[in-house]
Amino acid sequence: MDTTKILLTAGVLVLIAAVLFFTRKIKREIEENGIETWGVISRIVDEGTGPDININYYARYVTADGKEVEGVISNPDTGLTEGQRVRLKYHPKYTQNARLIRG
Repeated sequence: MDTTKILLTAGVLVLIAAVLFFTRKIKREIEENGIETWGVISRIVDEGTGPDININYYARYVTADGKEVEGVISNPDTGLTEGQRVRLKYHPKYTQNARLIRG
């Protein structure tokens, strides 16, 4: 393996690690310091290609400062339907990401 391939592979691995770190950081901050609210499932989108399935669930909700946002739900249930009212938690810094409150 030549140097270019090694550096490219290392760069890709660092990028993947950074994305995973940031995603986990957001989830942890939402869980620890999130604000609870009610939202409505606004759309369900399959963003996969070909035979791949990558379903993303979006909810529309109002933040504590009165701003209406649509955010992706990072821990969806497969039984969610458009128009369904759900209990959510979001972080003020990351309003485009929300988590379902279960139970």
